[in-house]
Amino acid sequence: MLVVEDDPIAADAHAAYVERVAGFTVAGTALSAADALREMGRAPIDLVLLDMHLPDMHGLDICRRMRAHGHRADVVAVTSARDLSTVRAAVSLGIVQYLIKPFVFATFAEKLEQYAAYRSTLAGGGVLSGQHEVDRALALLHGRGQTGLPKGMSPESLDAVTGALRAADVPVSASEIAEDLGMSRITARRYLEHLTDAGLATRAARYGRAGRPELEYHWNA
Repeated sequence: MLVVEDDPIAADAHAAYVERVAGFTVAGTALSAADALREMGRAPIDLVLLDMHLPDMHGLDICRRMRAHGHRADVVAVTSARDLSTVRAAVSLGIVQYLIKPFVFATFAEKLEQYAAYRSTLAGGGVLSGQHEVDRALALLHGRGQTGLPKGMSPESLDAVTGALRAADVPVSASEIAEDLGMSRITARRYLEHLTDAGLATRAARYGRAGRPELEYHWNA
């Protein structure tokens, strides 16, 4: 896999994630569109982990350039963009997976494992026996709704807690997040702890009040 990301720290983190997923190796790292296209010209690349917002070219334009030059590598888009026009354009260019920043390793690994299952189903030559095989391959690619989260956790609630934590100007407690989102304190704390374990948030004790100190969380910028 070629990792394309203009932030060197993020590029190293994504490369480390790739190496943790069985069956995947990092073929190279590129910090710009020019570097990425140059790397693809040097050796065959099967899969590109592509940041959509690079300083010298948008990721969608990189995909167009790749196809124009005959590069057939599949693409996993990595972006903070959530606008539907970008998603539609990504699909039209054949981008096989779409990862929204920030993401945890479990989500990243799930996407690569789904892609590996999809590629395995369509490996080699021959002819598909029918519609069911096409449907099965596409279902594997999209995971049949699996989330990659611990049992009992939903991506919708994780997004809600993540959004509330990122929007907070000061560290907040599970009780404050729960009140803001209309969920139980225990549920809010579970998601906050999940973000903390993933390195996306930091917890600390909040002192200055009577009784046992309360935990508070802040988003790691």
